[in-house]
Amino acid sequence: MILHCLTQTTFIRRAINFCAIAAMLSIGAACFAQAPTNVPTAPGVLRLSTTTSTENSGLLKVLLPAFEQASGLKVQVISVGTGKALELAKNGDVDVTLVHAVVAEIQFVADGYGVQRKDVMYNDFVIVGPGDDPAGIRGQRDVLLALQLIVQSKARFISRGDNSGTDQMEKTYWRTLGQKPEGAAYISAGLGMGEVLNMAAELQAYTLTDRATFAAYRAKTGLAVLTEGDLRLFNPYGIIAVNPARHPGANYAGALQLIHWITSAEGQRRIAAFQVDGQQVFFLHVKP
Repeated sequence: MILHCLTQTTFIRRAINFCAIAAMLSIGAACFAQAPTNVPTAPGVLRLSTTTSTENSGLLKVLLPAFEQASGLKVQVISVGTGKALELAKNGDVDVTLVHAVVAEIQFVADGYGVQRKDVMYNDFVIVGPGDDPAGIRGQRDVLLALQLIVQSKARFISRGDNSGTDQMEKTYWRTLGQKPEGAAYISAGLGMGEVLNMAAELQAYTLTDRATFAAYRAKTGLAVLTEGDLRLFNPYGIIAVNPARHPGANYAGALQLIHWITSAEGQRRIAAFQVDGQQVFFLHVKP
């Protein structure tokens, strides 16, 4: 199974090299109410913006209570797509952000909005769809060929359409391919991953999803993993503190506490131990 293959040395090394290249290129070139713009953090509170995958998968329910007990801080979570999560951090509406779009993350730091970026974990993207697979992509490892088959079949494809990390990655694939589904075959939902998976199930459509969220929604959607294993589906997560030089009201000390804890042996142990339906869905970041 591909989930086990993710732990193999070759895949990890190639994936890390991919991240390093993306980072160099970059440098060269809702579940909770949103806080008012740039309001100082209340004492004892840490505001975190993060992706829907960490919320929908259930990972935060495992990590944050342990961190709160260790730190004495109360974490307020805003769970949105990566683009919105970074925008909240850029505006000083949160103190720290945990996202998965490495190029955007490093640009965010290069532009002076964030500091102390650290790699946290990784998983992978998969293409899921109806069990009868009208586009015939089952077992196709090459993500671009799979998407091309979807286009040619005129089958429906549901896009997040919300500038999330998943949405950004999907758009990269279409740009590389040079085509995408047209008209009613392509639906830009503007929704979170869980909602998009439910929509894909209702419409018997394909979509790109992170494996962790899909694992949490597999039973209720009846969708199947059809394409997996391409290096281009690698999905790393990073955590970044809001730059206190730009936003003096940010809880920078608390942000550093979370960064240090989540990348510590204890935080990493809890990430590795987290499972959905008996399956590990997030993996520890491995240094070259």
